[in-house]
Amino acid sequence: MALLNSNDMLVLLILLLNVSFYGNVDAQKNGLGASFIFGDSLVDAGNNNYLSTLSKANIPPNGIDFKASGGNPTGRYTNGRTIGDLVGEELGQPNYAVPFLAPNATGKIILSGVNYASGGGGILNATGRIFVNRVGMDVQIDYFSITRKQIDKLLGESKAKEYIMKKSIFSITVGANDFLNNYLLPVLSIGARISQSPDSFIDDMITHFRAQLTRLYQMDARKFVIGNVGPIGCIPYQKTINQLNEDECVDLANKLALQYNARLKDLVAELNDNLPGATFVLANVYDLVLELIKNFDKYGFTTASRACCGNGGQFAGIIPCGPTSSMCRDRYKHVFWDPYHPSEAANLILAKQLLDGDKRYISPVNLRQLRDL
Repeated sequence: MALLNSNDMLVLLILLLNVSFYGNVDAQKNGLGASFIFGDSLVDAGNNNYLSTLSKANIPPNGIDFKASGGNPTGRYTNGRTIGDLVGEELGQPNYAVPFLAPNATGKIILSGVNYASGGGGILNATGRIFVNRVGMDVQIDYFSITRKQIDKLLGESKAKEYIMKKSIFSITVGANDFLNNYLLPVLSIGARISQSPDSFIDDMITHFRAQLTRLYQMDARKFVIGNVGPIGCIPYQKTINQLNEDECVDLANKLALQYNARLKDLVAELNDNLPGATFVLANVYDLVLELIKNFDKYGFTTASRACCGNGGQFAGIIPCGPTSSMCRDRYKHVFWDPYHPSEAANLILAKQLLDGDKRYISPVNLRQLRDL
């Protein structure tokens, strides 16, 4: 029998994962009740469509591989499904979490979950102001408080409380914009960097994030998954504007991410100790994505530096994906869809590790175990 090469292996893996995500009968039986998703463009499912903002993804060819929309753009910043979509499917969530700002985010559909994430959003309120409008974490949690009251009306107070506590997962993917579109932003952030050291800036982030997560806990959230900041110095945008070689990353950006991630790990441990009944799971996005970038060929990708959809510079990393962008033909062979965001093929591999991976990438339990707690 002929051995499969790495490209064939990747296609086979994607097919198997798709079968798993759509055909997991056990997941449907013991399924997750609701998935409440907070964060930035990595998990935005269309909230920014309803904002007057410079950060939008509701234009082709975004969503070209998103089967649920027939390949039409939905406001997801990738060619297909986000990690939030994939995790929800595999854990038996009946429908994708609906964007909070969408007109149909009302009635029983919210019992499958709601997505509050917003492209450009961050932990700090100043983050993302370059985009004019975006929804930061403080406002996202204000929005959840509205959903929380709606669930009380749908289920009655005691059932609603149990549903939120036992059948719901709160997923938070945030922090990258606080560096990329705040502290590290050329020109606009020079003042902040002169007046604030990295330690002080990260202190602010952690202080705000602690308060935000505690607010969710006070509204009965008990199962949390918190993603750390990925290797933001390795995205095509950073490589392009800094004129790096294919195998190089921007040191300062990655150092800031690692510094923040170390503090986040301590915060998660602290919250697990101090908030009774809650389980905070830390997703080690940094190491997961870095593994894909460093060993992309092992996973069947042909590049981890060039954006599939974008324009400008060596890695198509300056101008975001849109109708006039150049687009690669082999989308499943690119780790990055656009200058900032992973492709669906990369998201499938990342989601699988978060669902079933070991403590290198997700701890103290993986997401399948978190659902079943």
